[in-house]
Amino acid sequence: MFEIKIDDARYWKNCVDSIVNLIDEGTFEITKEGISLTAMDPSGISMLIFSIPNKAFSKYDVDKDVSIGINIDNFAKMLSSARSDEQLIMKESNNKLAVEFIGPNGRRRYKLPLIDTRKEKDKEPKVDFESIVEMKGDAFKEILKDAVLLSSYIGFKTDKDSLIVSAKGDVGELEEEHLGSTDAIKKIEVKKPSSATFNLEYLERIVSGCPSDSTLQLSLKTEEPVKINYKIGDANFSYYLAPYMES
Repeated sequence: MFEIKIDDARYWKNCVDSIVNLIDEGTFEITKEGISLTAMDPSGISMLIFSIPNKAFSKYDVDKDVSIGINIDNFAKMLSSARSDEQLIMKESNNKLAVEFIGPNGRRRYKLPLIDTRKEKDKEPKVDFESIVEMKGDAFKEILKDAVLLSSYIGFKTDKDSLIVSAKGDVGELEEEHLGSTDAIKKIEVKKPSSATFNLEYLERIVSGCPSDSTLQLSLKTEEPVKINYKIGDANFSYYLAPYMES
């Protein structure tokens, strides 16, 4: 059994929105240390690893470790009703997830059926990344906006202290060069020049929940999955996306 309370219901909504952008169902692991989820998206080309520590919650009573399978799309719809002045309580009740919003003028209660998502646990890819780029979330979103005007794919290339972005389509071609140690690009570390191309739609979904002023980390290796990290408050999000290979 568990009972978990968070003082800002909309904060938890924002966390779940960053999950449902990629994953439609999954298993939350609830332990005394915190909550986590690891899942592949339905297409199998991307993965999310989510974790949030118990300190993020105002009440965190967990008797024992438990796994709960949830339709995250339906969970997100429930959480979309969260208001800025509401608290949120989650607990297990008769094989359902009970969700209660507590506001100054009353309470709302939902129950979400638990589902069986038992399968072999997804494993995090092991990649020895060659380049790491740290930038503001809004800066990365602007890069994607520039590329999506021309293409469905975006190329990243690192060399010394620069990140080169490219996109190519029937409309035309784009090449941008971004240097490190600026307001937008915080740091570029290159052990070895790297280059790879990725699906723009998936990247937009992955970073849509990243706060604009949050630091986003992009980890690259030539023709290997990209890893993208960012935080929403105490919650950590890590995403992997397989590279696009021309046939």
